[in-house]
Amino acid sequence: MLALYYYPGNASLLPHMMLRETGVPFETRLVDRGNNAQKSADYLSLNPNGRIPVLIDGDLVLFETAAIALHLVDKFPQAGLAPEVGTRERAEFYKWMIHLTNTPQAEYRAWFYPHEHVSEETAVPAAKQAAEQRLYRMFDVISEQLGDRTWLLGDRFSAADLFLFMLIRWGRGMPRPPRMLPNLNALAERVLARPAVQEALRVEGIQSPFF
Repeated sequence: MLALYYYPGNASLLPHMMLRETGVPFETRLVDRGNNAQKSADYLSLNPNGRIPVLIDGDLVLFETAAIALHLVDKFPQAGLAPEVGTRERAEFYKWMIHLTNTPQAEYRAWFYPHEHVSEETAVPAAKQAAEQRLYRMFDVISEQLGDRTWLLGDRFSAADLFLFMLIRWGRGMPRPPRMLPNLNALAERVLARPAVQEALRVEGIQSPFF
């Protein structure tokens, strides 16, 4: 049995949407961040970093969002969330998954938690502003690469589009949110229209504005 440890709107949203797309049965297990449950001894035994999500797949305990996502596309190839292994399109898929996890996802950490990146409290606003400017440039590059294509891989939907949707959503409170880039907004709208995505948002209690 699959089980996903999640918190609404966190990085767990990506594997949650993917699991809904596969149609396979799974459990959702809420990690109560309000009570710091991600730092509890029980949770740290699953993920010593104290981060969300964790996926349980039989006796496999897996953390790191991108690793969980890649495991799911391999485990459920019938869901069509990634191109066939060994193809040029699969290589492009890997490129986007690694870019999204290493670049904007990682940068959001500095934007949401700037105090973790400075030694002096007075430097927090400057650290947040610098992270914001870096995120703007990152989304500008993604927008340029996407161009007028329907999905990151062209005509083919993949888990990379779900990943990008989540990251666009995270930026909804920025002075210049990613949705202000027209092609990113259009992609997010297309992802939002998918029934599996709607169900994941419903289960997590996430309401409009979605991004």
